[in-house]
Amino acid sequence: MTAAAPTDADLIAAHAAGDPHAFSELVQRHRDRMWAVALRTVRDPEEAADALQDAFISAFRAAGNFRAESQVTTWLHRIVVNACLDRMRRRQARPTVPLPETGFNEPATPRDSMAERETSLLVREALSRLPEDQRAPIVLVDVEGYSVAETAKMLGIAEGTVKSRCARGRGKLAKVLGHLRNPDAIANVPTHESKRAGRQPGSGEGR
Repeated sequence: MTAAAPTDADLIAAHAAGDPHAFSELVQRHRDRMWAVALRTVRDPEEAADALQDAFISAFRAAGNFRAESQVTTWLHRIVVNACLDRMRRRQARPTVPLPETGFNEPATPRDSMAERETSLLVREALSRLPEDQRAPIVLVDVEGYSVAETAKMLGIAEGTVKSRCARGRGKLAKVLGHLRNPDAIANVPTHESKRAGRQPGSGEGR
């Protein structure tokens, strides 16, 4: 009978006890998801890769202090997001680098249509325009699905601050992405040419 695979907590405990392979297995389990979080937060693939490396080094060193008060994935998310924010603060105003259509180790699903890819790119671009203090909570709450309380712990801010930053960020996203909900809103707006074509000869307009 095959033995059950170790849990994330088991791997952390084994690593802290000196197992040389436990942390590598943990990284293999969660690297792709942590990479996606880093890329959405930092926007620059090179910066995201460096932030992820910094995060895993920090996690490697801090694993002995893990107290199982939260899930291992939540603990890793907190470390990755903090590493990303540290890098963003250090680089400050560096020009935005567009995100690739599919990230590292993120193969497109067979059912992914052109419209879905275009929508994904629009959402990513909209996220990239948010200030970092609003983007990080939006990524964690709305993209990764963490609760406000969990996000507050990860970012080291109050729950009310998470809510207010998410609200402001969502408001900005709604302005940029509103046409995705109601595409007819744009289609029904008369263009300059359509207005001219709609004028009747001799109507006296423009005179």
